[in-house]
Amino acid sequence: MFNNVYAGKKVLVTGHTGFKGSWLTAWLLKMGARVAGYSNGIPTNPSHFEDLQLASRIQHIIGDVRDYDALSAACDDFQPEFIFHLAAQPLVRYSYENPRETFEVNMLGTLNVLEWIRKSGASVKVAVMITSDKCYDNVEWLYGYREDDRLGGEDPYSGSKGAAELIAKSYIKSFFGKAGGPRVATVRAGNVIGGGDWALDRIVPDIIRSWLKDKKVEIRNPLSTRPWQHVLEPLSGYLCLGAELYVSETHAGEPFNFGPDSKVNKNVGELIGEMERSWPAAPGWVNTGNPADFRKESNLLKLCCDKANILLKWYPTLDFEETIVFTTEWFRRYHARKGSIYDLTMEQIEHYIQTAKNKGIAWAEQ
Repeated sequence: MFNNVYAGKKVLVTGHTGFKGSWLTAWLLKMGARVAGYSNGIPTNPSHFEDLQLASRIQHIIGDVRDYDALSAACDDFQPEFIFHLAAQPLVRYSYENPRETFEVNMLGTLNVLEWIRKSGASVKVAVMITSDKCYDNVEWLYGYREDDRLGGEDPYSGSKGAAELIAKSYIKSFFGKAGGPRVATVRAGNVIGGGDWALDRIVPDIIRSWLKDKKVEIRNPLSTRPWQHVLEPLSGYLCLGAELYVSETHAGEPFNFGPDSKVNKNVGELIGEMERSWPAAPGWVNTGNPADFRKESNLLKLCCDKANILLKWYPTLDFEETIVFTTEWFRRYHARKGSIYDLTMEQIEHYIQTAKNKGIAWAEQ
């Protein structure tokens, strides 16, 4: 798997206490990596990070990515060989209420990580900077956005992610193009679902919280369409790219999209319908959309992943039905409290790896 690149390596994950960060940290531990995490706290309650008891399994560092001195001290101490930068303000609607915080975290955090690598990061071989599919200037066309399409966005969150991409591109072109230097790339993914996501104002956690109370979930826009993907799908892409950058500088400095097959582009109503099939006695949903809500959310967004398919031999592993089964099964077993959440999470990672192997996906067979 990934040519065993991560075994014994020192890997820093910023935002390790979040949904994606906690899954990535668990997967890295499974591969034998030595992991440090840097985050400003526990973002949700319940928390996947806390349920996994990761604070006792890694070097757990509390700090704000906007604080360059604190971040620099942590990196100086750990001397990572790999960096996966996930720390962010991740919510669109929250960005309307807190635009300054959103821009500061998403832009300055990216800048500070890159600046530490430039000034002091002699240990760093690979840095994968995670932004978002919403970094694109979304005009809601029917085909997927490619890596060279225009960046931007009308809401503060999207604008902050487009800006983070521009910061990364500037640093890559200015400082990281030399042979033998750090190999840095950016990755774009979105609409990630899966067990352990307890964030506010996100569709799957909203559904689960309502259904666990035997209540109908309130939906703003059932026709909003997204390329839903399980959390392990983009993480496999990040790890695949990181491993490739470690052994070759061919794709250094490049952006990559990671998303599902186009057939997985389903609307919210279809997502709920599929979840109902995996959730006995699901209470259903009710449409509470308010047309007067000024906070714009796009109705259509999808990515073209041809570049990752061709250059990295990366492909999504799960179809839509498998994605939903993985997600609902995790929450059902979590609610039943049978066994440890760490074992459950590791079991799902192993199941995902075996599914990828069975489908002949390259990273899983290496």
